Amino acid sequence: MLRSNVSRIDPKRRNVLDHRKKQFAEAAYKDTDYPHRLNFYSTPPTADITIEQFEQWAIDRLRILAELEACSFRNKTPAETASHMKPLLDKYLPLDTNSSSSSQLFAQRQKDHYSHFILRLAFASTEDLRRRFTRVETMLFRMRLNADDGRERAAFINSLNLDWETVSDEEKRELAAELAATASFGQKKGGQQQYDEDQQTWCKVSWLRVPELVEQRRVFLRQGYAYVPAREQQAMVISEFTSRLERQLELTARALPRLDEDDRLTPILAHLSKNFITPDASYVGTSSAISSADISARNIDTLVNNHHFPACMSHLHRTLRRDAHLKHYGRLQYTLFLKGIGLNLEECLLFWRQSFNKITDDTFNKEYRYNVRHTYGDVGGDSNRRGGGYSPYSCLKILTEHPPGPGEAHGCPYRHFNMENLQTLLQQGMGVTDRGVLNGVKEDKEKQKFHMACNRVFEHLHKEELKKAKDEGIMTAAQLETIVHPNEYFKRSYLLKNMGKMQGDVKMEG
Repeated sequence: MLRSNVSRIDPKRRNVLDHRKKQFAEAAYKDTDYPHRLNFYSTPPTADITIEQFEQWAIDRLRILAELEACSFRNKTPAETASHMKPLLDKYLPLDTNSSSSSQLFAQRQKDHYSHFILRLAFASTEDLRRRFTRVETMLFRMRLNADDGRERAAFINSLNLDWETVSDEEKRELAAELAATASFGQKKGGQQQYDEDQQTWCKVSWLRVPELVEQRRVFLRQGYAYVPAREQQAMVISEFTSRLERQLELTARALPRLDEDDRLTPILAHLSKNFITPDASYVGTSSAISSADISARNIDTLVNNHHFPACMSHLHRTLRRDAHLKHYGRLQYTLFLKGIGLNLEECLLFWRQSFNKITDDTFNKEYRYNVRHTYGDVGGDSNRRGGGYSPYSCLKILTEHPPGPGEAHGCPYRHFNMENLQTLLQQGMGVTDRGVLNGVKEDKEKQKFHMACNRVFEHLHKEELKKAKDEGIMTAAQLETIVHPNEYFKRSYLLKNMGKMQGDVKMEG
């Protein structure tokens, strides 16, 4: 009689039992409750929602994340960011505290929960998207954690069951002097009361888990452990949130191929991921053009000479006039900019044909005409035509994608030019001769604050108009924020230079 090996696994069941396949195991559905305002998003949602909710909730959260990324790009402080984001959060992603006794608590927290996981699906496909998603989600979590009620925050942290080791009273007595020095570091005089409270709730973790606190000398280090006072434990919670999200996004990326079978969700997720850029992407087609401005092929030179174009576009235009030609990425970057300021397709084709004056009509029609039409969404696939073609490039895209090579004129001069060539462009091409401004641009370039250098030049060229706009209250502070898009540069410049003629348009902006 043969003995069967009871430990042997049936090959047909191996994929269920294999721990490597655990992420694909059948989900255990259960109702989700939300006892806390904050969420670590550890458990995926399982209740049914409509396709309309799926898309709208994701779009609302995307608005918040995109605006947070823009605040970071504009170098806003945490306080300025929180103040700027509050009305947007109240509108698109409200999240009340338990003490508010709001009847919408469950609905708000369900939307927050679902929208996070929907965007997690959309942004798990590439390493760059995962990194950016993690960064802005962490910014949102930090802002909410700092704004949370003290008791509710403590209850939420306790519910996480984080593996922190509480420092015993005996150890605290042994290290009393060191812990007192750590707790009072950076405190104002009279901070002993703060330490007396903190010394009751010290914990210790591996120093690798709190590198930011180590760098800022806010913890005491001993034998590979960081002793963390209560006031700094929020940083540990944020670090834990980030590390968990990074791991979960990697698991999500492995599961993405299974979604390809669902043709309802895939187009929505693809659209969301393509639009995960700073809010400057609102420049689609001519929707953000100035309605009363006369934008045509014949007056582009005048607009350049009046310093309405940023350095990147001014350089492209002058190169085009000098050589009667631009290479592919230069044509693409400049065409999209012209599209964004309000130059229609017919005028744009006329502009390029007149600019390429060393070739025949036949050559232009064969090699260049189609590309311009495709950029405007006049030809191409259904999605390109429905979407109105490509969106004008933001500063972020120009800075980070397709660096210029030999003979190419696209890119950002503040980043891609050496200082000598940049000064020549600013002096001869844009009329910037002030030594203080040029030295400031040099310092900004050395610190890699390229958008600040561009804004410095803008403020110099429009200093009289800016003073008048502020003094007379014609433009609000929000309308005078740091410029992060070439088309915003043009729009603000044009409005400022024409304040007396079109104050109504100025006041309606923003």
